[in-house]
Amino acid sequence: MAHEIEHLLRLISRTGDPAGPVDLEAVEMAIRSGMHQAGAAVLSQLLKFDPPSSEQRQLPCACGHTARYVELRSKAVLTAVGAAACLRPYYLCDRCHRGRFPLDLELDVENTALSPGVRRMLAAVGQEAPFEHGRKQMELRAGLLVTTKTVERTAEAIGEDIEVRQQRELEQAMQLTLPIPIPLGPRIPILYVEMDGTGIPVVGQETEGRAGKQDGQPAHTREAKLGCVFTQTKVDEEGYPVRDEASTTYVGAIETAEEFGRRLYAEAWRRGWTRAEKKVVLGDGAEWIWNQADLHFPGATQIVDLYHPRQHLWDLAAQLYVNDSPSQKRWVMVEKDRLDKGKIESLVASLRSRATCYPGLAKTLQTEAHYFERNKERMRYPQFRKQGFFVGSGVIEAGCKTVMGRLKQSGMFWTVRGANAIIALRCCHMSGKFEDYWEARTA
Repeated sequence: MAHEIEHLLRLISRTGDPAGPVDLEAVEMAIRSGMHQAGAAVLSQLLKFDPPSSEQRQLPCACGHTARYVELRSKAVLTAVGAAACLRPYYLCDRCHRGRFPLDLELDVENTALSPGVRRMLAAVGQEAPFEHGRKQMELRAGLLVTTKTVERTAEAIGEDIEVRQQRELEQAMQLTLPIPIPLGPRIPILYVEMDGTGIPVVGQETEGRAGKQDGQPAHTREAKLGCVFTQTKVDEEGYPVRDEASTTYVGAIETAEEFGRRLYAEAWRRGWTRAEKKVVLGDGAEWIWNQADLHFPGATQIVDLYHPRQHLWDLAAQLYVNDSPSQKRWVMVEKDRLDKGKIESLVASLRSRATCYPGLAKTLQTEAHYFERNKERMRYPQFRKQGFFVGSGVIEAGCKTVMGRLKQSGMFWTVRGANAIIALRCCHMSGKFEDYWEARTA
């Protein structure tokens, strides 16, 4: 090590001007590069294995026959300190002609030239920002040169593995087969489930045969569904609910409502749904949300996010009083008062009575009246507030921006497979479960 330090000091002295100021950044980068080179050299020595003993020169092959030791073969591996070489035994089966490197599995580099440490870094930068940005971050922060495609493929491969494991857990939960993680622990005062949908831009082949939002236009997005589970144990001094810190976990995917409902059910079960004293499902007025709530969360208090029906009123006011802002505000003020007080029957009657005065909007008014009537028991806001419940779905809406926003940046177009892999990876990270996954993946 002393020799390496002397070498670095000579290198720095040659590149710098003894009479000028010290370029600290250049010195830092030079030292890091030198330390990486030294570390890679040490790793290469550590990964230089001897030929197996005579007793270990035969191994059982998956075909049922025997694989025999042939020779030592070298493999380049990109590690957290740079490129290293791994020299390890190679076995070959005479019957099926399948080659094996048993140590690759032990070292967690089977079928990859990336070390576990590097793959972990690529997963972190790949889920956080565009893959090209991740490539630059790997170079800046870790001094590692990788391609944008390497970031993409690694992040998606890890996301797909997370999804496979989640599907396995989901099947156990839905079939009620052991081993199911039994939700042991203290009682949970209030547990919330929220869900929403948002459009993800996809490549053309993923929208074939799907109608777009504009008549006659093809679709350019696919709906990704996102759900979250969180807990609440207290309210603040003014009686407003306070979400428990770091209690939010997320699940999501581009899939049918039925598939997503099962996914969210499994997460709620894992979080202790059966231990919750009070259970709440929050969402907007989308019919699929309440169908899944009825199916998987019977008995829970259902609440339509207060701000969605308020927006319905504002949108309707804009049609009733075109270019008349004062009249819009007066009308919304009256109807919003009914809404906030949970007087939904009165609000419905008011909307229907206006149908005769505005024949051109009769159909729209009837549709809106039906929306409020259908959700009236989910809009008893004074009752919900009295129990200390949230009446807004801000958590899931923020989740749609932070979790799904990664996939909706300018110029991005996804395959469903690629999008679901990154959604799984991002949900895992933002739920604080990635460390557990990474430890368990090789168990």
